[in-house]
Amino acid sequence: MTDHPFARVPLPERPDLVLHRRAAYGDVPDSIGAARDLTRAFLADIPEEAAALSDQTAGDVMLVVSELVTNAARHDSGARLLDLACTAREVEVTVWDTSSQLPQRFPRDPDRIGGHGIEIVARLCSAFEAEAVPGGKRVHARIALKGARHPTG
Repeated sequence: MTDHPFARVPLPERPDLVLHRRAAYGDVPDSIGAARDLTRAFLADIPEEAAALSDQTAGDVMLVVSELVTNAARHDSGARLLDLACTAREVEVTVWDTSSQLPQRFPRDPDRIGGHGIEIVARLCSAFEAEAVPGGKRVHARIALKGARHPTG
């Protein structure tokens, strides 16, 4: 991990959060693996009584993180920030990087080699967006929890 401008992105003040984790990475070879490790630990820490996380959804979250962090590493040699948040209804994955180039979603083409990451992410997510921000871009994905528990009251 490293100190960089994205590390100063304020933490969300949201009472609906069940769990939240954040880590900053530099352009180092093990940053993708470290992001996957953080995600695996994050998913294991989600309290069963607070959010209905199935094995399928956990696998989807792992794949989304892997694709987004790998894209950031492949297309940018600067700093990255991974933010993971869980509510009773969804898991949110946000990746910031220093490239201003927004990810492209190519038309479906089973014969194309590569370039399917964003297509896969968009199919797995209930919402997906990318936007330019000062110093780079922010990519945000939401994965709905199947059978999500709704807060009472």
